[in-house]
Amino acid sequence: MNAFRKWQTLYIPRRLIVLGLCALAILINYAAVAIVYMAKEFGWSSTTQGLVLSSFFVGYLTTQVLGGALADKFGGKWVLGVAAVGWTTFTLLTPSAAKLGLNYLLSCRILLGIAEGACFPSVHSLIASWAPLEERSRAVAIITSSNHFGSIIAFPVSTWLGSGPWGWESIFWVFGTVGVIWSLIWQIYGGSDPSTYPGISKEELDLILKDNHKESRSYYSSLPTDEEEAMNRSSENVINVADGDDDDDVISEEIDESFTAIKNSNPSHIPWRLIFSRREVWAIIIAYVCHSGGFFMLLNWLPTYYLDHFGVDIKYLGYFTVLPYIAQGVSGFFVGILADYVINRLKVRVIIVRRIAQIIGSCGIAIFLLLATHVAKTPLQGIILITIGNGLNSFTLAGLTVSQLDIAPRYSGLIFGLGNSLGMIPVIVGLTLTGWVLDSTGKNWNIIWNTASALYFTGAFAFSILAGEKVVIE
Repeated sequence: MNAFRKWQTLYIPRRLIVLGLCALAILINYAAVAIVYMAKEFGWSSTTQGLVLSSFFVGYLTTQVLGGALADKFGGKWVLGVAAVGWTTFTLLTPSAAKLGLNYLLSCRILLGIAEGACFPSVHSLIASWAPLEERSRAVAIITSSNHFGSIIAFPVSTWLGSGPWGWESIFWVFGTVGVIWSLIWQIYGGSDPSTYPGISKEELDLILKDNHKESRSYYSSLPTDEEEAMNRSSENVINVADGDDDDDVISEEIDESFTAIKNSNPSHIPWRLIFSRREVWAIIIAYVCHSGGFFMLLNWLPTYYLDHFGVDIKYLGYFTVLPYIAQGVSGFFVGILADYVINRLKVRVIIVRRIAQIIGSCGIAIFLLLATHVAKTPLQGIILITIGNGLNSFTLAGLTVSQLDIAPRYSGLIFGLGNSLGMIPVIVGLTLTGWVLDSTGKNWNIIWNTASALYFTGAFAFSILAGEKVVIE
């Protein structure tokens, strides 16, 4: 009885509840993989498979910016909740749409993408509201790693369901049902604003709001590098994003001797011109374009690669494919903790941590993907090399993925959505062209993985040159 009473009085940090549910939402988003089984039943060519895969991203790119902007303005709870209802509905409808015909399936996939597109941007907006400054790297890393755990669950579970008596349709029914359950829980325990969340302690609220850019007037700043100081001195001393000239519209605060931030007191105003004028924003956009092109090419075509190139038995395909994502998901948890430790305890500059993490992550996957393409002769060799590469790729979670929280926490959801939205363009083109290239070249996978590696190298270079660490839009 005493143990039960202690359990009843145990305080669970409310940020862990909200951000934990966000992580679960991301996991569910990435937890339905059935293209191999559907292609086999319907006799799809590689070109048709590429069209089916890319159709999702046509819808996905349309709600990235909108979802982020709405979450930043009205709160992430309702945006994420509405998105969940949409992705759950169209997940459940996918088997019926596929049986009605290809056009119905493509339409359903586009609508699924529209619903799911608002998920990640709204989650990043929630992170900006709920995660204390010293926990931000690990919060972003752990939550984003959930997509890899979604893949870890999806590949073996989808293999088991797709190969079982219920058929590939059961993959969508199972994960759609999980989405319904999550939506109900989110309506009860989700929250946009820590200050109005039921049962939150004063100590936890003070910890969150102490450095929270959306609720307080404190700023996240480090001394600039020499080259950044020269580039930014003229533009960063005063940044005015208010609509008018009235002194009441802006709040100015000194950060250090060389930097003054001006805070927009009108949250309905989005400073588009300023956003697009910042090199730090373009670092994020370019890196997302390159990273997304490589990541989604690997995520969507890896099962087919093992099937075509190495002749892996379809019954074991999910188990082969899942290993890289186990490595990426597990290492992603530790990368965020490591980054926060290096920044907050060892006092290493934020920009140095971000650049090194992005270089390790992007160049690591590129190098080992090239080795798997040109050196590996057996399925085991291929999976080992790709697994190592994916493990290293998790370092981008402490680089690119958290960067918008460094430079513009108030607009973090919008900027993430902007980068991710533009990042869908090479994904749509790449997934479609991949199928066409494979059909046209007799399954020449070297072209595919060489292209993905080139994208990763390009993104790492652009981010290391252009990225920033100070709040430049507030």
